[in-house]
Amino acid sequence: MAAAAVATVASPSPAASRRMLPSAAPSFLRLPRPTSRLRRATQVAAAGGEADVLPGPGAEGEAAVPGRLEEQRDEPLAGSQLDIGGLAFQGDVGGGFTGGGAGSGASGGGGDGNKMLDRGINTAIVLAASTYALTKLLTVDQDYWHGWTIFEILRYMPEHNWSAYEEALKANPVLAKMMISGVVYSLGDWIAQCYEGKPIFDFDRARMFRSGLVGFTLHGSLSHYYYHICEALFPFKDWWVVPAKVAFDQTVWSAIWNSIYFVVLGFLRLESPTTIYSELKSTFWPMLTAGWKLWPFAHLITYGVVPVEQRLLWVDCVELVWVTILSTYSNEKSEARNSDSTSTPDASKDNSR
Repeated sequence: MAAAAVATVASPSPAASRRMLPSAAPSFLRLPRPTSRLRRATQVAAAGGEADVLPGPGAEGEAAVPGRLEEQRDEPLAGSQLDIGGLAFQGDVGGGFTGGGAGSGASGGGGDGNKMLDRGINTAIVLAASTYALTKLLTVDQDYWHGWTIFEILRYMPEHNWSAYEEALKANPVLAKMMISGVVYSLGDWIAQCYEGKPIFDFDRARMFRSGLVGFTLHGSLSHYYYHICEALFPFKDWWVVPAKVAFDQTVWSAIWNSIYFVVLGFLRLESPTTIYSELKSTFWPMLTAGWKLWPFAHLITYGVVPVEQRLLWVDCVELVWVTILSTYSNEKSEARNSDSTSTPDASKDNSR
């Protein structure tokens, strides 16, 4: 009966139409002329197999329609309402007339797409760097390969690469050591991120770049001059010289370098001087004592066996472990501070309610 009544009202007879005055027509028949947006939206819904109709009276009619037309109120529309010809259509516009599921799925798909893009870029970086390094190592004797067998190429490769490294140290010692430290600090930060639980190709490129930049610009050059200064401070050949150098390294030099590392990384992260100082103050002593668990044993070889010009290469090999610890400490402090700063406004909002 209700459906018949709706059909009778919606489709009046010609005679009734002629007798009906404009002022006597029901209010819901005086709808504004559909705009182009409404026509396009109706076409999209019809293409998806859905048809939005004006429901008849009763709760069942309203519940059967996923998006319903209702009179526009004075309050501002939410992001999911569409203002069409004086009426407010409730529903997710981005997802058609069927609610917000499609819109949220699209946003989730965008996040997955960005993650896949980052992973692809990281994979390309790793593959390109690995290919370049292996090519340089394997082709060190490329000019003399004529008539060589694969066995001969592999046999002389380590020796001739070492000779090429020594020639680079003689030609430009500071630049050679800067390159080594930059590579080691980048690898160390990558290892630190993997140790923290990130997948191998989901590393933070900006973080790895910051660590590598500090290693390249500062550690290589400063270490070059430091080892020569240390030799000038302890020019003796007695038995106590090696322990004295180790003690000097693990107090004066370690304190200076750890401070430089944390301060420069803080500025590269665009942190304020107050934040950098508080971070350095809280991590200075723990990092210094953490180094005592590793470096005194390594430096017995550094100052007792390895020549001065070769020391940085040995130290950088050990620093693959140390930079992992150093980078983990620095970024744990930064992430903890960021989480505290994000939780503090939430707490203030809760307190203000």
